[in-house]
Amino acid sequence: MLPQSKTTQHAIGAISRLAEVYPQADVWLSATDIAEARSLRKSATAKVLSVLAREHLVVGSPGPGGGYRLSKRPGDITLWDVVRLFDRDAPLACPYGPNWCGNQEPCPMHDSLAALQQAVESYLRATTFDAFAHQLRPEQAPRKSRPARG
Repeated sequence: MLPQSKTTQHAIGAISRLAEVYPQADVWLSATDIAEARSLRKSATAKVLSVLAREHLVVGSPGPGGGYRLSKRPGDITLWDVVRLFDRDAPLACPYGPNWCGNQEPCPMHDSLAALQQAVESYLRATTFDAFAHQLRPEQAPRKSRPARG
C-alpha cells in the first residue's frame, strides 16, 4: 500500500464512497453514512469532509436531510487532488538519518528512493476515483435518498 497519513486515508475513503453513489444524482450522504460504510471514525470523517468542501471537491448541504456529494465527476478527481491536501510535505526520509542527504553527498539509496517517490506521485496524478463509481456493492446501497440541493 501507499504510505499516507490516517487523515489522508479518511479523505480517500470519503471521496471513494461518494464516487460509488455519484451516478445516483439524488443521493446525499452524511458524514455518519460515509464513516459507517468505510469503517472510519465519524469525527475524523467530518473534519476531512470540511476540508474537501473548502477545496471544492465535495459540496455539502447542512441540516436535516443534508449531506455531501462530489462536486464533479469521479473521473475528474485524482488521488493526487486528495493526497496533496493532507500529505503535502511528506517526502521519503533518508534511511541514513536526517543529517545525511541535503547536508553531505546523497546516500547510496537516494536515487532509488527519489525514483520511487516520483513513481508514486505519477500514479496518484494519473489515478481517478472513476473506478469507484461503478463498484457499488448491494450492502452499501444508500439507505435513503436525500433531495438534491440547488
